[in-house]
Amino acid sequence: MVLAELANKRIPVTEEIWESLSDLKRPGQTYDHLLSDMIALKQEHDFLTRMEEIERTGQFVSLNEAARELNIHGEGN
Repeated sequence: MVLAELANKRIPVTEEIWESLSDLKRPGQTYDHLLSDMIALKQEHDFLTRMEEIERTGQFVSLNEAARELNIHGEGN
C-alpha cells in the first residue's frame, strides 16, 4: 500500500475488543492488515454460507436439461 493511500481514521472499540484484536495481531502486522484479513475471511464465510444455503434449498438440473429448457443446441444436444 502506498503511504498516500493511508487514511488516518479512528474506530472506537471497547477495551475488550482492543485486547482481542491485539491478541490476533501477529508481530509486525499492522492493524490495517489484520482488519483486511478479517474482512476477507468474513466475505469468504458469507459466500460459502450462501452457497450452502443454495445447495440446501435450491432446485438443480443438469446442464443438458437446462440447455434443452432454454432451447440451446450445442454439441451432443
